[in-house]
Amino acid sequence: MEWYWWLLIIAVILIGIFAVLYFIGRRAEKKKVDQDRMIAEAAQTVSLLIIDKKKMRLKDSGLPANVLEQTPWYLRRAKTPVVKVKVGPKVMTLLCAPEIFETLPVKREVKAVVSGLYLTAVKGAHGAIKPVEVKKGFFKKFKK
Repeated sequence: MEWYWWLLIIAVILIGIFAVLYFIGRRAEKKKVDQDRMIAEAAQTVSLLIIDKKKMRLKDSGLPANVLEQTPWYLRRAKTPVVKVKVGPKVMTLLCAPEIFETLPVKREVKAVVSGLYLTAVKGAHGAIKPVEVKKGFFKKFKK
């Protein structure tokens, strides 16, 4: 076979792979939008006292057994942001949205948006929330 036939075969295979990935991505995006809508419908604002926050595996987090059963097998070992809070007299463990995990103040009372066991947003806090200082990497220190 000539060399251009090999290039044609490789190009067709690559186009097929990209087409499959495109359609899988569109389906995943539709599922994400639907899940975000369902989370927004079930959301309620609650006053919480944040006791502790950590990134840990779900099986080590102390969440109920039915939550662990519902999670896919490949996500059970991944580290997720977990927040231990006090809601009234009850101490609970909640999952936290990764985008607000770093800004949560520890040992402070906050008004937060909670959807089931998922902490989605922080609306207000008693006192000022200090911005989190991001650690600079080894090479970023030398860039300055």
